[in-house]
Amino acid sequence: MTQAQKIKVGILGSGNIGTDLMYKLLKRPGNMELALVVGIDPESDGLKKAREEGIETSAEGAQAFVSRPDIRIIFDATSAKAHVQTAKLLPDRKLVDMTPAALGPFVVPPVNLTDHINSNDVNMISCGGQASTALIYAVSRVAPVEYAELITATASNSVGPGTRHNIDEFTYTTADAMKAIGGAKEARAIPIINPAEPPIMMSNSVYCVMDEGFDEAAVIASIEQMIADVQVYVPGYRLKAKPSVEVRDTPWGRRPVLAILNEVQGAGDYLPAYAGNLDIMTASAWQVGDVFAHQLIQEGAVVA
Repeated sequence: MTQAQKIKVGILGSGNIGTDLMYKLLKRPGNMELALVVGIDPESDGLKKAREEGIETSAEGAQAFVSRPDIRIIFDATSAKAHVQTAKLLPDRKLVDMTPAALGPFVVPPVNLTDHINSNDVNMISCGGQASTALIYAVSRVAPVEYAELITATASNSVGPGTRHNIDEFTYTTADAMKAIGGAKEARAIPIINPAEPPIMMSNSVYCVMDEGFDEAAVIASIEQMIADVQVYVPGYRLKAKPSVEVRDTPWGRRPVLAILNEVQGAGDYLPAYAGNLDIMTASAWQVGDVFAHQLIQEGAVVA
């Protein structure tokens, strides 16, 4: 195998998320070659921009990939319901699911990507899920988390119709990931779409109910290490302040509550920098796709 070899990939969905991912793949292809961008409206802005970049496009939806077995990895940026049909139609492809469908295992790259390297359908949870689950995992790997709560606020201008349509799935899927991957015993996710002008940057407030006497210094060190791990692929991922602890009355009695305030500044690949919710989702998907592509190259799966 040579360094020039790439795995062909495609994007399904030409909205905000799919278009932002397209620019990331063009800017930093890694082990991937973007071969096709697919939507359902030939005049959508995403398909227009793909054509301007010289990328092949189709308005035939997931069906367009059936005749393209050379495209081994497909990034699905449609909706939870649509992904169910796509998974049935293309069971032989690597699907990186950016919808809340959650048919395949949840993946947060620095936490559990290597555990699912051989999976054909992995789920990127949600933008809030990517931002918060890594932080909760950073806490739970050091000390037990009785309950975790996420309040994620995003600018209205950065939330497209597909995301709005999936709000209910967002809350359930994100909370499930906070438990299944994050390690919290119980969890809740609360999304806020903020119409303020000028638009706000994506902000995530994570609260963890802890046991008395937990090692606060070790937990904070673990959080800071996770921030650095995520910044490898999302440079704008950062803490707004040092994590703090306050003893409060909770349903579990009077307990320490750890507060982690995080924000995500986007790379500005398609929407402005305030759209960190798009950036963390597409950057995380890029990271998964690149690792999958590297694995396929190692297995000799390059299709000419």
